[in-house]
Amino acid sequence: MESMSSEGRFPDEQKRPGSPAERMELIARTLIKRAAHRFKLMGEPARLELLNALFVAGERNVQELVEATGLGQANVSKHLGLLLRGRLIARRQVGIFAYYRIIDPTLEEICRLVTQQLNNPTSPSSSEQP
Repeated sequence: MESMSSEGRFPDEQKRPGSPAERMELIARTLIKRAAHRFKLMGEPARLELLNALFVAGERNVQELVEATGLGQANVSKHLGLLLRGRLIARRQVGIFAYYRIIDPTLEEICRLVTQQLNNPTSPSSSEQP
């Protein structure tokens, strides 16, 4: 259990700049529902597998994603549809094949920040189990 410091509620609270009244919101209240939806899209392991495969390859069709991830074709198609509607990826049709690619420029940074924190042995979140 974390102990309270004389400077604030928790030991690391004193490290945060400004008083609580001076700090900006973590997420603007007007964006909370949209941010939650974005996090939900990224909160499914199968979708993270697909995004990872798309990041590595740049662009892939459904069959290539099935082979790269080991997921079933129906599962891949379902998750690609959700990512497409969430505007994290785009689709390009070439004949009978549809090719998908990442279009959200923030995905790489978000994933790197989260994994960096998870890989930090002193971070409380590094010991979390799924």
